[in-house]
Amino acid sequence: MSIHVIGVDAYALGWVGVELRDGAFGRAVLAATLYEIVAGSSGAAVIGVDIPLGMLPDRWRAADTLAADQLGPRRGSVFRVPPRAVWQEGDFTSANRLCRELTGAGLSRQSWALRPKLLEANAIWERHPGLLFEAHPELSFRTMAGEPLAHAKKTWSGQARRRELLARNGIVLPERLGPAGQAPPDDVLDAAAVAWTAHRVATGTALSHPSPPEEENGSRIAIWY
Repeated sequence: MSIHVIGVDAYALGWVGVELRDGAFGRAVLAATLYEIVAGSSGAAVIGVDIPLGMLPDRWRAADTLAADQLGPRRGSVFRVPPRAVWQEGDFTSANRLCRELTGAGLSRQSWALRPKLLEANAIWERHPGLLFEAHPELSFRTMAGEPLAHAKKTWSGQARRRELLARNGIVLPERLGPAGQAPPDDVLDAAAVAWTAHRVATGTALSHPSPPEEENGSRIAIWY
């Protein structure tokens, strides 16, 4: 039976996804919402997403600290995820104030800008248990390479290295991706790396930070790789 998974990355205009079948590239998709990708997933066993899934009531998540510790020069690509109540505030000023009250530290505007996509992904995650898993592309690439990557993903050298790592693991991205080719190159590469992790989740070979995952109201909170 074929193993069908999808890796999804958020970008400025929506979401880009890379589908794998038995670990090899199947197709790339572009959508305005994550709901569209999930609805059109054609029975995918696992959908990996590069967006935080699950928040804690009063503290930072262990997953983010542990993942950042593994990434060396790329640790800045991981942001700490504030408690759930922070995301329920209506504006950045209120959210930042509450974050400081709960954790002793503030919230970055970059993190707050992800709020619409984070809330969308978490609604799907809660509605379809076992379908969505959180992955972080830099952690996936680090696992493929056996070490943190030296060059950032927006550089020529960084993108060449990431395509090489994907190809070495059986994921060869074609030059023509159809409409998905409109997405930035680094986001397509990130989606492919998340798909690699989704395949590992589907085959029972993925690892997680933390291990075992944190438990919150019956949900397991972790970054998989």
